[in-house]
Amino acid sequence: MTLRVHIVPKWGKVRVTDITRQGVAQWLADKRASGLSPASVEKLRVLLGRSFELAAQDDVPGCHKNPTRGLPRKPLNNARDRFLTAEEAARLKVAVAASKNPQLQHIVGLLLLTGARMRELLDARWEHVDVERRQWYIPTSKTGRSRHVPLSTPALAIIAALPRFKGCPWLVPNIDTRKPFVSIKHGWQMAIKAANLPGLRIHDLRHSAASFMVNSGVDLFAVGKVLGHASYQSTQRYSHLAQDTLLKAVEAGAAKHTTTD
Repeated sequence: MTLRVHIVPKWGKVRVTDITRQGVAQWLADKRASGLSPASVEKLRVLLGRSFELAAQDDVPGCHKNPTRGLPRKPLNNARDRFLTAEEAARLKVAVAASKNPQLQHIVGLLLLTGARMRELLDARWEHVDVERRQWYIPTSKTGRSRHVPLSTPALAIIAALPRFKGCPWLVPNIDTRKPFVSIKHGWQMAIKAANLPGLRIHDLRHSAASFMVNSGVDLFAVGKVLGHASYQSTQRYSHLAQDTLLKAVEAGAAKHTTTD
């Protein structure tokens, strides 16, 4: 998937001798700006570099100079989580509704309501959405496992409003190409600027979906199941949110049987 979605569209038709270190550095910078996580960007660098190393071992012409070698590596800090407030989410929804990309409002809305990863949604097919059972089947994910994502009433409303195109299997395709989006970078950057949410990443919508669930009293185990976490440890990053919810609960309980003079 990484090759098909990221590497082939950019470098598939470029001569290997024309792939320069400066070009790769700019490409990786663009990927970071589009909202791709630091770990995912590093994965792209490693995969492209490894491809050159293997090609050089097989004496493929033009591959003996690896353009990824010597590139500065950004420190990984995937623990940086951003959680939208309800007011910020409302501002973002207004901004994406005004986007020149008419699919952006649907994409952002569904990401906030399902906690799915962006690529999972961009590659989603109509055949995997079961409206009657209120679930969306994701056959493959980052963890390598399939899962079923429950669909809330608002999520179903968005799906019902999606434009459909004859012969197009994709849930939220690029309207011009009728194929999955390779990137929604431009529309996203314009939207977060309009919403005054600088630095917000698309992946932060996943964290925000988890935040809204936890702050509504949903337990961490259920949140992890919705998000498709491979282990409970992955969901523990939201434990502090659960603590806030529990604190509100005990404060509310205490208020029922205590008085002040």
